[in-house]
Amino acid sequence: MGEPTLLRTEAIFRAAQDRIKAYIVQHGLVPGDPLPTEFEFVRQLGISRNSLREALKILSTEGLVDLQPRKGCYVTELLLADLEEIFPIMAMLEGRVAHEAALKASPADLKRLDAMHEKLERHAAAGDIDRYYEANYVFHDSLQTLAGGRWLPTMIDDLRKLLKLSRHRSLRLEGRLSDSLAEHRALMKALHAHDGEAAESVMKRHLIAQLDALRVIAQAAEEAA
Repeated sequence: MGEPTLLRTEAIFRAAQDRIKAYIVQHGLVPGDPLPTEFEFVRQLGISRNSLREALKILSTEGLVDLQPRKGCYVTELLLADLEEIFPIMAMLEGRVAHEAALKASPADLKRLDAMHEKLERHAAAGDIDRYYEANYVFHDSLQTLAGGRWLPTMIDDLRKLLKLSRHRSLRLEGRLSDSLAEHRALMKALHAHDGEAAESVMKRHLIAQLDALRVIAQAAEEAA
């Protein structure tokens, strides 16, 4: 009896986390923005107060939200200095993922990746940044699974969660969506060629290009302040 109840509880908390993440994206919240009060969140998301609190605790440990006692809950704010430090690390790690994936990809794997890439093409053509980002997240996650290994997923997961909002925000810079798609096309070419070095190089440039976009955004915000 205990285990099924525990599994149901975990599923409820995961669903609450997903709703909170979706709320942040749908309402265009950026790092530093406050989240609704507990009462407003419960009413808007249709979840229990206990589920909300537990979900926020988990998202806090993942680095997505910042819980401040007696002040409220905020979208975690990463300074440009933080991004300057984290993105090069992610570029190395995700570059290695691309390298391993290129060497290990079977025809069936490549077919699945092609289908995912086609979704990116469609969303980019429609200018749908939110759907593009979500499809992109799934694509990177699939590459990570394909790369395999014991340590890469452990090292990457926490950083991916921490950078999720920043990477989504970078796509809003004019021209970044089309550039991102071009980088993905180059990556797919390297994957199909089973060229690990080329795939790694493309992926590293892909990550650093996101950092470059965030630098431009940060500079524009500073000049507007």
